[in-house]
Amino acid sequence: MKCFIWGALLMSLVAGQVAFADVRLPNVFGSHMVLQRRKPVPVWGWAEAGEKVTVTLGNQIKATKAGKDGKWRVTLDAMEAGGPYQLLVKGKSTTVTFDDVLAGDVWICSGQSNMEWPLSAAANAKTEIPMANQPNIRQLLVKKDISLTPKDNIEGSWRVCTPATAPQFTAVGYFFAKQLQKELNVPIGLINTSWGGTHSETWTSREAMNQNDELRLVANNLPASSEEVSQRGAARTQALIKAQQGSLPTAADEQTWASATLNDSEWKTMNMPGDWEWGGLPTLDGVVWFRQDIIIPDGSNSQKMVLYIDSVADNDSTFVNGQLIGSTKGGKARAYAVPDGLLKPGRNVVAIRVTDTDGSGGLMGRSEQLKLANDNLTIPLAGKWKYRVASVFASSYKPGPNTFATQLFNAMINPLIPYAVEGAIWYQGESNAGRAYQYRKTFPLMIQDWRQHWGYDFPFLFVQLASFNAANGDSRQGSNWAELREAQTMTLQLPNTGMAVTSDIGESTDIHPKNKLDVGNRLAAEAMRVAYNKGQENGNEPSRGPQFNKMTIDGNRAILTFGNVGNGLVAKDKYGYLRGFEVAGADKRFYYAKAEIQGNSVIVHADSVASPIAVRYGWADDNGEVNLYNQENFPAIPFRTDTWKGITEAAKFGEQ
Repeated sequence: MKCFIWGALLMSLVAGQVAFADVRLPNVFGSHMVLQRRKPVPVWGWAEAGEKVTVTLGNQIKATKAGKDGKWRVTLDAMEAGGPYQLLVKGKSTTVTFDDVLAGDVWICSGQSNMEWPLSAAANAKTEIPMANQPNIRQLLVKKDISLTPKDNIEGSWRVCTPATAPQFTAVGYFFAKQLQKELNVPIGLINTSWGGTHSETWTSREAMNQNDELRLVANNLPASSEEVSQRGAARTQALIKAQQGSLPTAADEQTWASATLNDSEWKTMNMPGDWEWGGLPTLDGVVWFRQDIIIPDGSNSQKMVLYIDSVADNDSTFVNGQLIGSTKGGKARAYAVPDGLLKPGRNVVAIRVTDTDGSGGLMGRSEQLKLANDNLTIPLAGKWKYRVASVFASSYKPGPNTFATQLFNAMINPLIPYAVEGAIWYQGESNAGRAYQYRKTFPLMIQDWRQHWGYDFPFLFVQLASFNAANGDSRQGSNWAELREAQTMTLQLPNTGMAVTSDIGESTDIHPKNKLDVGNRLAAEAMRVAYNKGQENGNEPSRGPQFNKMTIDGNRAILTFGNVGNGLVAKDKYGYLRGFEVAGADKRFYYAKAEIQGNSVIVHADSVASPIAVRYGWADDNGEVNLYNQENFPAIPFRTDTWKGITEAAKFGEQ
């Protein structure tokens, strides 16, 4: 019996050694991939130490030997757009074959949820997806992953764009690629490595963080082991609960939380619908109760009322005045009938027990679908809810993508290097808006970090934040989003950068505007300018809108001049009125201003300001009241002429 066991063990060890000796490549390579044209193309992987590896693509044959560490790398000569090819990688005993390989342009698509946003959820998905037979557009969707140390591989595979696969494509990337292919007639490869709600610091390497005095403290505070991660997570969650409510309740306490007579005056408040991880309970998985008082007006018909919830992450039990009216598991929509007679004129209480097992938690979905309603009466429930944590699951102690800096660079960027690329498109910043001044440093640092790791200054194009009423910010009380947009504009000082302005196509009540077509097309216009040096020959074909250049004062008028005017400035208004301008005098108080176009200048004045010293345009969280364009239909970049600081003096990073 012992001989059999040792024999089986020996065979398994031999099999393991053979498997390890097989030639392997990282998953950034695969059938249907796009290789970068007109640049040397690195191809790399692993094999047995000293093993000869031969790479064949078309008429190119390159050979090398694996080093002592089992790593090998060859570089294919630059090629023109074309294909399909077969890439063969041959070792001593195995051959890896990748079919349907094209040469074209490869673009990294990264950022947070607005880049991650799939085509299936875009505004024109129903008409676009059935027509998405785009065999020369391919996407590598990188599976979400985090790591405290750099990884050398990702999970994911290349997919050809068809009506069946297009719904999973990044919507911004899809429209970007579609427009580029129309302009260039070459295959376009998209490497979609994005994660909603993430900070720029988690996409930045530790080496880069160490170059900055402020960020070095963050980089040096990274845990040394998974055990330390769990210990820190437990301590963080315990401290959060202590600060929020002192302690967790007993089972007997929780049984009283549905009651209309409960004294919940000490409970914290949070806006719903929304993700509680962003509302005050970061990384929390567990059970949380939400309560809201509602008023039934005297004389109202409250019969046949239904409580609607668009979605819940993940499960709920819902009560009205202490009585259970329904329970559902999963994210599907809820419609709970309220028994007649349960609702009374005056104060009533809705209480919802939410159980979240992983990731986002809370009442989710559309605000307008969170309501009590019948045919005669509608009571909106979106807004402030009181909440209290009932229990915490062990999964709360696991790190999220923002818990520690560098994690997404390690897991979702480093394994892609040095795959040859044309450039990158980036849509992120919402999660950094609370530290907008800091973004002036962290965002350029990340761009330079990526370029340094790839070894060349590839074009880096990014989306300026769309309008969104984050916190009613404006020129009077300060605006996080305006200052973040300003930090993005300042990043254009880096070479080979471009910015797509989206201030006119946002949605004030939705941080995820559904119009991704214009975003992709505007990025493509910038790509034509920055990456392909086209569209600027005569100076009248700009790829973005007017950009403030200079202000002069003439009495009570401020005269503004602009670059990127193209064939001239225009106000998108049927009466020709400009909106979105404010002006201030020596008291630094801003007043809504009248503005008019004169040639390539805008004249701004306000009756309340006799001697203007500063002008702002689109300076608010939701800057939807902006309508200055050039005749090429690109919106003006929001700006201010002053340098007075607002409310977002850089907060310190740390564990989130």
